[in-house]
Amino acid sequence: MPRHDPVPPRRRQSKTDQAAAELRQAAEIQRTALAWARYKRLMSWMAIAAVVAVLLSLIYLKSSGQPVPLHMMIATIAGVGFTVLLGTGLMGLAYFSSHSGHDDAAARGDDFND
Repeated sequence: MPRHDPVPPRRRQSKTDQAAAELRQAAEIQRTALAWARYKRLMSWMAIAAVVAVLLSLIYLKSSGQPVPLHMMIATIAGVGFTVLLGTGLMGLAYFSSHSGHDDAAARGDDFND
């Protein structure tokens, strides 16, 4: 039976290394918190944009001169509102990922073998 190499002991971190690691972790937490705040602010504006888009689409339907049935109004509200929120939400998450540091590992080319 072959003998495997033993796992080397972990190197003890000095106090300066520990302090630097804590500072990096605190900076990362602050960066993520700022990215979440920016994302929430962006999505509140996009919710307003979705409401405006729904209102404009309903005005357009009413201006056609034809009566607009209730089910058509509900479908327009759900379809236009959901589409605007989904599109802006996904795009906002792409920006959030970029600004919060989640993409840094991919940019460095780190290889994660899980």
